Formats: sequence, structure tokens, C-alpha cells
Amino acid sequence: MPLPDAVMADLRTDHAGETGAVWIYRGMLAVSRDQGVRAFAERHLATESEHLERMGELVPPRHRSRLIPLWKVAGFVTGALPALLGPRAAFATVAAVESFVDRHYEDQMARARAADPALADLLARLQGDEVHHRDEAAALGGPVPWPLKAWGWVVERGSELAVAAARRV
Repeated sequence: MPLPDAVMADLRTDHAGETGAVWIYRGMLAVSRDQGVRAFAERHLATESEHLERMGELVPPRHRSRLIPLWKVAGFVTGALPALLGPRAAFATVAAVESFVDRHYEDQMARARAADPALADLLARLQGDEVHHRDEAAALGGPVPWPLKAWGWVVERGSELAVAAARRV
């Protein structure tokens, strides 16, 4: 049974977001020499790659965002820039991104459940992984000073804009 347009639009944003997440961790790995950041990024890159694969199975190419190259670049910069500044910035960035992603998945859960309970179960599992990433990053990063809180706000607003764009394009 085909999914309603609203659910397919949600999945398009999820596919775009998982693409960006993969590239966040690739950006971190490209520039960080901190072993803790690298180990964290390698673990979570594996999880996000699996999420992207699942989304790729759900979202046919014709329904994917046409802005995928932009999401790759944005993800890479979002991972690399804070990783250049050190572990605390890298972990604060992941915590901010994953806080947004948790809310994003929650917002679409009712539509997914109405369309396909198995889809909602999958999204809930992915959401659980993202919450784990957020909580681990927050624990590793420790208290967040105000400049990183401001950066986190920028990252979350950028994520909102990316979702709005991916929903349409």
C-alpha cells in the first residue's frame, strides 16, 4: 500500500537527515585527531550508515530530496568545524543535532503509526538510537559553555531549515 504524501515527505526529510548525519561523522573523522572523538564518530557513523541504508530502502530515488549534495556538504561542515575546535565543541554539536532529531522523529510518529504501524516501530527504533547518541555526546562533552550553547542554537535552527527544504525539494 502506498504511503500518504505527508508520510513520504516525512521520510524524505529522514533520508536527507540521515545523509547529513553520516557526513557529520565523516567531517569529524576528517579533521579530529582526538582519540575519544574519533572512536565516538566511528561508532556513530556505523549506526547512521545503517539508518541511511534503511531510509534508502523506504524512500525510492524519485522521492528523495534533490538537495542531497547540499546535505552532504552541510553535514561535513557541521562535523568538521566543531571538531577543529576540540572534543567539547564536537560533542556539543552532536548533542544539539540529536536533540533536534529526537523532536523531529516524535513529530512524525502519529502520522507514521496511522499509515503503517511497522514503519512507526522502525522510526521509534531509529529515534532511540539518536537519543542514545545525544545522551552519550552530552555526557562526554560535559557542561556546555554559552558560546557552544549559541552554536547549538544555530545548529538546531539550521536543522529546522534543512527539514523544511527537504520536505519540499
